[in-house]
Amino acid sequence: MNLRRSLIVIAICLMLAAGLVAVLRWRAQRPTSLQGAIVVEDPDVRKQRPISEVEVYDVSGYSTAPVKSDSSGFFLLHFRKRVARGRPVTLEFRHPDYHPLQLNEFVADKLYIIHMTPNAIPQPSGTGQPAIKIGNVLVRYALKNNSEVNIGSAVKTFQVVNKGNIPCRNQRPCSPDGRWKAAFGSASLDAGTGNEFRDATASCIAGPCPFARIESNRLSRGGQIITVSARDWSDTATFLVEAEVFHPMSSEIVHEFYPVIFGRSLSFTLPTAAEGITLEADVNDQRVFFPLGPSLFLSWATCNASVNPDRTRVCRCELKPGYRFQ
Repeated sequence: MNLRRSLIVIAICLMLAAGLVAVLRWRAQRPTSLQGAIVVEDPDVRKQRPISEVEVYDVSGYSTAPVKSDSSGFFLLHFRKRVARGRPVTLEFRHPDYHPLQLNEFVADKLYIIHMTPNAIPQPSGTGQPAIKIGNVLVRYALKNNSEVNIGSAVKTFQVVNKGNIPCRNQRPCSPDGRWKAAFGSASLDAGTGNEFRDATASCIAGPCPFARIESNRLSRGGQIITVSARDWSDTATFLVEAEVFHPMSSEIVHEFYPVIFGRSLSFTLPTAAEGITLEADVNDQRVFFPLGPSLFLSWATCNASVNPDRTRVCRCELKPGYRFQ
């Protein structure tokens, strides 16, 4: 009887444990956020560029607050609590340059791709006034190029004057083992203003070199001035210092390329170190240069940029009303 009761209790515990695991697994699978990307509605996928600064609202009330899409069109709505899959959710998307969009969806473990339709492009003021033509667009930027020019070499000798076989008697400087009186000597080289030493070496070239050594050697660091010192605990020794002299130079390499244009938008990628970014274009057949600047301002287009994992920047520009690509 006790055995049967124990088996029943064990069975009940196993069922409860299985139920608890199922509930926990079910709760873990309930989404806590909703993410997606917003692009331009266009049958040509090449023209479906990302839309930034779109205000995203959760009309259903699951999310904590409205969010905005970033420069890549990405948005992420955080739910206040876990929401069961399959629950209906209503989202609203607003941007001054696009038709408002309300979307009825269901909460699911998926990526939501939203397509927004641009507003009608207003015509330039004035009856019959044509749009300004933008053609032959060219992107120009500069990259710094650091180089060094070998302008010669420097050589210098110095002596450490000493007399050998004199006991040290604890009167420094002494030999490394403390037995013999020693002497120090040093020399410095100056490469000149704006120059630097490379591949510097120092060595004993005359005298009892086995009983002398380079004591302080920072030659590998290079720089405009290098100094070396030596110790000698025998007769006078002669040392030689040599180094190559280089002149660091900085120059700019200018790069030019054509951006990709689809419809009313153009795109191009810039390396991280790009400077002096300029767009060159024909405006009604007149060649004009447009410095882009850090704010990516153009008089004839609205631009934004996103950063790739490799730190390169993807720039996208959309024509303003009253302009068209030639």
